[in-house]
Amino acid sequence: MKYSFKIKTLGVALMAVSILSSCTGDFDEINTDPNSLTEDQIDASMTGPAFATALYAGIHNGAGEATKYADDQGTWGIATGILSSSFIHYLSSGYGTERNDFVNGYESRGWTRFYTIAVPGLNYAFKAAEGNAEATAILKIWKVFMYNQMVDAYGPIPYSEAGNGKEKIAYDSVESIYEDFFKLLNESNAVLSSTSVNTVLGFESNDRVYQGSTDKWRIFGNSLRLRLALRISDVQPAKAKTEAEAAVAAGIMQNNQQSAYFAVSTITPNNLNMVVGGWGYKMTSSMESLLLGYSDPRLQKWFSPGNTGIYIGRPAGTLNNYFDEEKNKAFSPFNENVLGLGPNPGSAPLSNTKNIEIFMASENFFTRAEGALNGWNMGGSAQSLYEEGIRLSMAQWGITDPAAINNYIAGTSLPTAPNVNTLYPGLVTESIPVKLPVAWSASIADQRTQIAVQKYLAIFPESWEAFADLRRSDAKVIYQPLNTDNTDAGVGKSLLKRIIYVTNEYSANRDAVQDAITKLGGPDTGGTKLWWDTK
Repeated sequence: MKYSFKIKTLGVALMAVSILSSCTGDFDEINTDPNSLTEDQIDASMTGPAFATALYAGIHNGAGEATKYADDQGTWGIATGILSSSFIHYLSSGYGTERNDFVNGYESRGWTRFYTIAVPGLNYAFKAAEGNAEATAILKIWKVFMYNQMVDAYGPIPYSEAGNGKEKIAYDSVESIYEDFFKLLNESNAVLSSTSVNTVLGFESNDRVYQGSTDKWRIFGNSLRLRLALRISDVQPAKAKTEAEAAVAAGIMQNNQQSAYFAVSTITPNNLNMVVGGWGYKMTSSMESLLLGYSDPRLQKWFSPGNTGIYIGRPAGTLNNYFDEEKNKAFSPFNENVLGLGPNPGSAPLSNTKNIEIFMASENFFTRAEGALNGWNMGGSAQSLYEEGIRLSMAQWGITDPAAINNYIAGTSLPTAPNVNTLYPGLVTESIPVKLPVAWSASIADQRTQIAVQKYLAIFPESWEAFADLRRSDAKVIYQPLNTDNTDAGVGKSLLKRIIYVTNEYSANRDAVQDAITKLGGPDTGGTKLWWDTK
């Protein structure tokens, strides 16, 4: 695949954004004939629209066909729903990926649209922002965020040469990419912490996350730095400690008002609505076990009882067509709190009422809690940070009763066996994965597991980070799939370690892919661990 900075590609990408923006007449004229745009026409006024493209495509969403600017809203479904969300049992509908199989080229959708929409949009924004230190700092932060999801999913990827116009694009190692991540985040914090600019001109309407606020982006960048520090804590413990403590000292998200959401619109809907409603996704047995066992008040926010009148999670990894359409009605569907209002979930118009979760403040508290167990200075005890993370997650979903939250935090009940066994006795025979209460345990090993469980719940429904965190921690939070179609070493019924490379890269960029596999340190399978995954 060729990742070049093509004017035609950029024009098409920008067309999808122009209707979002308070565009000038000149920009409307450019959109009329995107192929007429040349590099000498790039100017600062185009930074915002290009950034808008990179924001939306960078979270693996696509515009709906009804907008006339469609770039395929099924992108979320195949890049996220069928892959990361299925791997970690945030949802289930029976696709082969639940059995750890890579089928139908699903692994290519997110890859292709990332490098043909998100990356060109970001590169275009960088060119247009030349000389604007604050805009460039924000773009660096977003570059780290969107590339981090890809490198943590695939391993070595095109990074330093992506978008340079070459026919053959080299893949960078995970370690070298992470090194650059920390460099970019440090540079961005230096600029944004010293600037007198409050809002980046041209970002107000185009930036659908923080409306160009330099302070909010600074806090986001430092929170991202903390996330990545924990990711490398097993492979580079000293650097991880340094980066984590620096991030906390510089200022990270402390409350839900600082959390990062993408504000949806009729042009940029929440694709979760279409995919979950239209593709038959249900609650999983793993989620049911935790939510029901803990009497978690988020259960009623996220799911509804199935047609039997009780909450039942669908077990991941059933054989093809094990549950037909009628049988699937017994499993708990998602609620509007997660999907947004349709008015017809699964069909046009897609949801423009439910903003898209990008990075929640609660995650920082669970990360800091684990950091405190590592001996890092995280500004609080592991227990207090853990409990505050729970409180923030509850509040995020509208649960504000202090007594209910305190009862949950002090709860001693345990996760339960899945209710599907009442309908299909003996279907799930594995013992319950989590054998700990919510109430803070005395054992450090148990505390780490408790943190992993609560972070897993708090990150929902943003599955890319949850997929990475479960691999790093090796915490046993979810059931194994009932069956596996993957015989590769290191796979079986275990959590997949990565997503395999896309097929057409082997034909179009073979030498680079072979070099990437060398950098990966193992075969191009779902069983090869990434550089930071050392346990």
